Amino acid sequence: MPEELPLVTVVTPVSNIIDNEKIDEFNLLTTLLNLQMYPRVEHLVIDKASKDGTVQLLMDYKSKGYIQMYTEPDSGRYEALTKGIMHARGKYVTFLNCDDFMHDITALMEIVRMMEEYDAAYTFSTAYAIHPEGYVFSFAPTMYNVFQVMPCALQGMVFKKSVLAQEGYFDTKFKLLADYDLILRLFLKEYPGLYYDKNYVTYRISETVLNSPQVVESETRQIFIKNYRNMFGLTNEIVDKISATSEFPPEFLDKLAKYFPEESKSEFLEACENMHQMRLGNDIIEDENEEQAENADEQLQSQNNSQQVPQAPQQQSGMGQTPSRGLPPQQSGMGQAPRPGMSPQQRFSTQPFPQRQTPPPGFSR
Repeated sequence: MPEELPLVTVVTPVSNIIDNEKIDEFNLLTTLLNLQMYPRVEHLVIDKASKDGTVQLLMDYKSKGYIQMYTEPDSGRYEALTKGIMHARGKYVTFLNCDDFMHDITALMEIVRMMEEYDAAYTFSTAYAIHPEGYVFSFAPTMYNVFQVMPCALQGMVFKKSVLAQEGYFDTKFKLLADYDLILRLFLKEYPGLYYDKNYVTYRISETVLNSPQVVESETRQIFIKNYRNMFGLTNEIVDKISATSEFPPEFLDKLAKYFPEESKSEFLEACENMHQMRLGNDIIEDENEEQAENADEQLQSQNNSQQVPQAPQQQSGMGQTPSRGLPPQQSGMGQAPRPGMSPQQRFSTQPFPQRQTPPPGFSR
């Protein structure tokens, strides 16, 4: 690593922190970033012209040297993130919402050292995800499934700023899934990415995404059409299958397999098929469980209070309906830091990631 350590910019979009009761969460985020052992961190906050006193709150943090800030209207989260990239002074950029945080204070030091050594365009890692219902699970990367679903948490990634600028930043016409579109573009362009094998970030799952299945489905279709139309002879039927059940025609998968080493092709194809079968199976499971639950309710109504209450069958865990945020329960195979001189196709290994905790049905971000 050079004597002048590269600056890392952490971009945080915010809007009405006070009204949304996120003051404590923002303070935790800022405090832990200030404790990072890496000495050159810029925390850049992009405020959406808040009207509740948030601007004054941020000015106080700025006056104490914790943050830099800009405040102006924007069209949504991804426009704010794009503005943050443009304003960032750092060589590297990462993204955290105001209620996310880095729980490992050594992470940025190690990530920068790794990115500098191997000239990586981005890193990705496991992250803890907090569901709106309050429980936490581990979201481990699933890079063999990158062509089907969101492969990792955006908050668990660090990017080279110049790469984001070269690729046109986030596509802000996507209001919920622009991060998946960006990751897919980087992967298809074969930028070298590295797996950082520690969990250093905790983030909160977006309730907006969870509660907007129709928007998610629409954006997923648009992302696949945008990124695959020059590779395949797409038809509406094919796009429907890819979006609904992660089913690719075999000839499509053969073309996509080139993005992994030849010796990993069978693992890639197996991971894609497992995802497809899981999507199919989960649809069936949900239908069966709904019918069984209705039957259980009918039985309950016909029984006396003295009788034992029958329990509806417990729904099996697995991926839900959202194609861009599903998490297969199997291990994935993308891996570790490349040796110097490795080509993009050689930057993977067959070393599996640790087994993840299976997310709940319907998980989508």
